[in-house]
Amino acid sequence: MALRLLRNKEPNDEQLIEAFQSTGDLDILGRLYQRYMHLVYGVCLKYLKNREDAQDAVMAIFEKLSRELMDKEVDVFKPWLYVVSKNYCLMQLRHQKSVQQKEKEFQNTEILFMENPSMAHLTDEWEPEAMDDRLQECLKKLRLQQRQCIELFYFEELCYQDISQQLKLDLKKVKSYIQNGKRNLKICLESNHAS
Repeated sequence: MALRLLRNKEPNDEQLIEAFQSTGDLDILGRLYQRYMHLVYGVCLKYLKNREDAQDAVMAIFEKLSRELMDKEVDVFKPWLYVVSKNYCLMQLRHQKSVQQKEKEFQNTEILFMENPSMAHLTDEWEPEAMDDRLQECLKKLRLQQRQCIELFYFEELCYQDISQQLKLDLKKVKSYIQNGKRNLKICLESNHAS
């Protein structure tokens, strides 16, 4: 019945949602989304401030809808879609901020190593394998939670929030473990080099 209705006249949003939910047909969802794609693009452009990112977001939001709309009860589609679009953009911005923060912290660590003469000549005298072995030795000497946080942050490239969730630790603890772990690693590497 829903499909017959779609052929006879231009269906409203609720009818398209019902037809999509009963068939899973992405063409039906595409018809519905097409009506509001310019609005979704506008929301994404407003938040992401970049045309390419906004276009990518429009496509990603459609994919998100194809999963979420199957079993969601949506009273009025347009405001619901606005909220979904806005939340998607905010999550993207949060993720970008997290990546930028991580890059900044990594650059600060690099600068610390470059500016520290005792660290600079470690790489001159040691073979990379020896440096890796020393680093692994020093990592093993860290307390368990410091080591876990350091490994997840630098080797797995997880953000503070993800580490906090994975290890079930308070966010401040994670930051503290990483900061203290970096300091302890530096001390350990310097003392290994001196001996």
